[in-house]
Amino acid sequence: MAIYYNITTLNDFVILKQKDYPNAKGELSNLLSHIGTAAKIVNKKITKAGLVDILGRAGTVNVQGEDQQKLDIYADKVFTDALRTSGDCCGLATEENQNIIVFTDKFARKGKYVVCMDPLDGSSNLDYNVSVGSIFSIYRRITPRGENVGNEDFIQKGDMQVAAGYIVYGSSTMLVYSTGNGVYGFTLDPSIGEFCLSHSCIKTPEAGRIYSINEGNYVNFPMGIKKYIKYCQEKDESTGRPYTSRYVGSLVSDFHRNLLMGGVFMYPSNANAPKGKLRIVYECNPIAFIAEHAGGAASDGHERIMGLTPESLHQRSPFYTGSKNMIKKIEEFLATEGY
Repeated sequence: MAIYYNITTLNDFVILKQKDYPNAKGELSNLLSHIGTAAKIVNKKITKAGLVDILGRAGTVNVQGEDQQKLDIYADKVFTDALRTSGDCCGLATEENQNIIVFTDKFARKGKYVVCMDPLDGSSNLDYNVSVGSIFSIYRRITPRGENVGNEDFIQKGDMQVAAGYIVYGSSTMLVYSTGNGVYGFTLDPSIGEFCLSHSCIKTPEAGRIYSINEGNYVNFPMGIKKYIKYCQEKDESTGRPYTSRYVGSLVSDFHRNLLMGGVFMYPSNANAPKGKLRIVYECNPIAFIAEHAGGAASDGHERIMGLTPESLHQRSPFYTGSKNMIKKIEEFLATEGY
């Protein structure tokens, strides 16, 4: 007896959703397809991380002054090569590179889009078999087509994103993305080598019971965040408190859990990082895009992350994202108690 499965692959889905952007003429769909292909290549290497010499430090530091892991360099190259060959991406900005990467072949110079990426978020966790992720953001270029792209194409407001998403490499590998018309999740089926639609029209709860923050830095937090944490720990049946503390230390992993279950991720400014740690362009903006289109919110503690205009490629910011009611409460504590 034959068994038939109703499977929608990522490639099939982005083509079907192309009607959301009729002026794209397939370029955006092609770009998302290339990102999905690169993610499968990175995933294959990650699943063999304990069997091949790919774990640990590479012996170099990135533009942030952070030790590069071997897989950081590998993932950066895989995504760069995939986007370069797409023909629809004219430039790339990543966490691992000081300057933008300009694609100069004749097809790429005519491309409509630029991509901003954190190729492997939380990579140091791989030494201990903890989930990691990749984050991407897509913008329409500002500079004229046919010319080389410049920094101005990459430091746009988050509101100008045409698509964003992330890949979480965990017990299963999942790609989540949005083009502004719903948030969709695709789980990699290793038996056929395809991302298949598994989560349609993801909606995050307006209120949750999980807070995610590195409480080891508590002494350096702003007073408003210290008091919010105590608020989360108080017993109050009417609001479902105390909340549960869950922190992986990988933005993608923490955000993904809270997106599905309801909760809030917090990375405030502190004495060691007075401007925050996470980067607006390729971490905060794409995660904020997903959060908002799933019914959540994202803030720097004072205003919407996606309303900010970055001044530089690697600009940092405090970052709070998740269920909208929890974000609102955090902003109230910060407004009252200070940053």
